[in-house]
Order: sequence, then C-alpha cells, then structure tokens
Amino acid sequence: MTNSDKKVDPITRAVISHRLDTVVVEMGEAMLRTSYSQILNASRDFSIAIIDTQARLVAQADHIPVHIGALPTAVRAVEERFKDNVSKGDVLLLNDPYHGGSHLPDLTAFVPIFGENERRFWAVVRAHMGDIGGATHGAYNPSATEIWQEGLRIPPIKICEAGQMREDLLEMLALNVRFPRDFRGDLSAMVGAARFGAARVADLLAEYGETDVLTAIDEALDSAELRARHIVSEWADGTYFGEAFLDDDGTERQDLAIRAKVTVSGDNVEVDLSATDAQSERFVNSSIGNTQAAIAMAFAYLIDADIPKNDGAFRPLSVILAPGTLVCPHTSAPVTLSTSHPSNEVVEAIIRALSLACPKRAMGGWGRRFRISITGDNPRNGRRFVWHLFHARPGGGGSSAGDGWSSGGEWHSVGGIKFGSIEVTEARFPLLFERHEFRPGSGGDGQYRGGLGSNLDLRLEVPVTAHTAGDGARHGSAGINGGVDGMPHHYEIDQNGKRQTLRTKSFGNQFSAGSLLRLQSSGGGGWGDPAKRSTDARDRDRLMEMVPLEADHLELDK
Repeated sequence: MTNSDKKVDPITRAVISHRLDTVVVEMGEAMLRTSYSQILNASRDFSIAIIDTQARLVAQADHIPVHIGALPTAVRAVEERFKDNVSKGDVLLLNDPYHGGSHLPDLTAFVPIFGENERRFWAVVRAHMGDIGGATHGAYNPSATEIWQEGLRIPPIKICEAGQMREDLLEMLALNVRFPRDFRGDLSAMVGAARFGAARVADLLAEYGETDVLTAIDEALDSAELRARHIVSEWADGTYFGEAFLDDDGTERQDLAIRAKVTVSGDNVEVDLSATDAQSERFVNSSIGNTQAAIAMAFAYLIDADIPKNDGAFRPLSVILAPGTLVCPHTSAPVTLSTSHPSNEVVEAIIRALSLACPKRAMGGWGRRFRISITGDNPRNGRRFVWHLFHARPGGGGSSAGDGWSSGGEWHSVGGIKFGSIEVTEARFPLLFERHEFRPGSGGDGQYRGGLGSNLDLRLEVPVTAHTAGDGARHGSAGINGGVDGMPHHYEIDQNGKRQTLRTKSFGNQFSAGSLLRLQSSGGGGWGDPAKRSTDARDRDRLMEMVPLEADHLELDK
C-alpha cells in the first residue's frame, strides 16, 4: 500500500501519472529517432518502462507486450547483483535469459533515478539487436542445442560508471557481433533514451516532491489492482483447461503442447503451466522471465483496455511452473525463439481456458510469427547487410467487439511491431517488393471473423543466406467460442523456376540472385458461431474481397 498515511488529491495523482506516461512515450520517440538498425528505427522492436527498486512496473509505453512483462524480472536480477552498489551516472546492461533477460537478442539498459536520499526508480530500455553474435547472423539458430550457440551472453554489468563509458567492455561487446557499427549506434540510442527518461523523472520528483510522487504512484497501482480484481470477480469461478501446440521444434518432434490449468477464485487467477511438455533440445524453450511476460499478456488482454498495465493490474495473478518444461527450462537450454514461440502458444492456451469463464472477453487467436533473416553483400554500399522480415504480418483474432485486425501481427506484439516502409526498405537493401497485400480468406470464419494475413512476393536482387525461425505452418490461429481457426502460413521460394516450401525452422538456406520469396501469412482466429454472422457482414466481405472465389482460393493456396 502507500508509503505513508498521506493522500494525494486526485488531480495531482492524475497529473503525476500522466507525466510518467508522457516520459515513457518521449523515451520511445528518442529511441526511434536515434537508433541505427532497421529492426529498431523502422520495425520498432523495442520497449520502454519506468520500474521502481522493488521491481514494480510503474509506467510503460505501448510497445511490445512480451518485452514489458519481462522487465520486472530483469530489474530484480539487477537489484540482486548490485544491491546498493549503484551510483548516479551508472548505466547497467544485460541480455542473458538466465540472469534476467528473455532471449539474447534483446539487450536491456538501465539508468538509475535517485530521489532526495536514495535510489527510487530505473529508466529501462529493451531493444532487439539486429545481431548478437553466436553461430548465425541475427541470432535465430534453429540448430542450436545450447545457449552458447545463440550469441553473446551478458549478465548484469555496468557499461558506464559515474558517467564514464567502459570503453573496454564496449569494445569487447562490439567485437563479438557481426555489425559493430549498428550495435554501437543502437546501444548509444538505448542509453540516450534511458538517460532522457531518468532526467524527466528526476524533474518530476523535484517539482512535486518525492513523498507526493511516491504516494501518487502507490495509489495508482492500488487503483489498477482494484479495477482488475473487480473484473476478475465477475468471471465464473472454477478450474479451466486449455492447450496450444507448436508445429515442431526444428527436429522430428512435432505438436509440442503448452497446457494451461487456470483457476478463477473470487478475484484471483492462478495459472498453472506445469503439465506443459518437456523442454526441447532446440530454441523453442522459454526463459522464466519470458514465460511470466506471456502469462501477463494473456491476462492483460482479458481486462479493460483503459486499466493501466502496471504492477497493480497484475496482482490478482499467480503462476505455477515446473522446471524442465518448455516454459521453465533448465539453465543452458537454447531459448531464442521464445519471445515469439512458445509465447504465442502460452497466451493461446490461457485464452482457450478462460473463454469458458469470460466468453465475451476472450478473443480469437492472433497469427503466429514466421521470421526470415537474410544476409548478403549490398552492392549499393559495398557492405554486408542483415535484414529481418517484418512484413507479411498475420491477422489478429476476432472478438465480441467485431472482426479482427488484418495484418495486425502476433499475440506477443499485438501491433506493436511494425513493418517498415517498403520504399525505404527497397532503398536501403537489395530487395524488391512485387506484391504486398491482404490474403483473402485467411481469417477464420465466425460471428466475427479473424483478420486477414498477407500475400508478399519479395524479389532477392543478390545471392543471400537465409534462416527461418517461426511457427504456424501446421497450426492456424485458434478459433474461440465456436469460431474457426485461421488459415496457417505457407512460405515458398521460387528459385530458377522451381518452387520449394520453406520450413518454419531452417538454417543456412542459399538463395540465388533473382529468386522470389512467395509468402502467405496466417489469418486470425474467428470468434463465435459462423451461423450467427450477419448477412450484411458477409456481403461486405465479398464486396471488399476479404473472401475469395473458390477458384481464387485454390490458386492462392495450392
């Protein structure tokens, strides 16, 4: 509860809360405008938060949910490692999944924020690096059998002490990645954004006084908790079960199950994932921080959108995990795919379970991630490049509020990750977009249908090496409450007149200049009985070409 018996008047509390919200938005803008790599300055694969020294999430920007939900775990790791050995001007860094991180590509920077006499908060920036070393460009290594094959591991360290950058550490880090210029530039952007946020919060503490700011934050967290508990109290008590499946783990092992047992009791929700399948030898395992984030995401999607998603909102939630499972692997297991998969499947299993407790709040499944990373030599500047596919986004799920968003993305990002400008991409990389449009019929049918995926034809102008890392070619997005599953992905490479289906997890593909990637991404799951879809809605679907003629359907997906 609150730091003292003093209360802050509602107007002051609202002003302080909105100031904090503004700070994280401004930090995000600073990051967007100063980062070097396409994955950050175009696709926005980064997240921002203010977190207190108790690892309570105070404010976040609307970026990537799977990042945000894991950041309290990262702060706890930093606090445990450094305790009181933190000074003004310090900058801390980590990425290791077994020391507070989610997966190795996600680097996290922390700048401390001091009050009158002691440290009170952290300004935190998490950003996905275009490369983090290891056996493959871009870090997604489907053949990895241990985490050391995935990239450079960074436990909590000080990259800057009392305002002085540790150039020896910076040099060591940059030496271990393939694109040191982008790495240094992106890390500088992260540090700059975090310092900017720390200065803004320090100004807030000075303006309103430390006691009033801390009290206002405590009251805001308590308010979010009360609102979340009120919603949960309206759900039907009981124990519910849901499951979701990964296509495979890159080996012969298929249909890996995430199993959720969810118990609603009064205003509390307990999520038990202990019946999930055993951990994999490959990169589809999920670190504890990442699993906690996926569970928090599922809960956040079921409560009101206007409830601040801070520490208070998640207090009704408790979690049970079993060591040695996909969602709680033993130390050293590879985990790089985890922020996409099994994150999506954790959310889907929980939503399936709770669709019986709160059917109008549950929504159809969002599409799964099918990533391709490409590297080659760029003839325009004579440098090697790496490009991560963020186009061809899948569709979002339908809900009781209406049809799903077309090309909205996946559960773990819900629109937070963008596909960058096609024109800018073509200018920066030897790639040509010949088609990028909605994929008719890909959304699952229902009273409210799933959003559409995409059709993308991408011409490769130079020889490249490509890795794939994703899921969803066997299992489409879940239909909920009688809705139909969305259509799965189908990716092909057309090379020298021969078409070959791309596996979701493959390493070292060699594509020749002139090859054409033909990508058809998944649609979202439908919500509700298709028989209840209105005639007007079906007429509009046909008019807007959301559903194809049967002949077109066969041609698109043959």
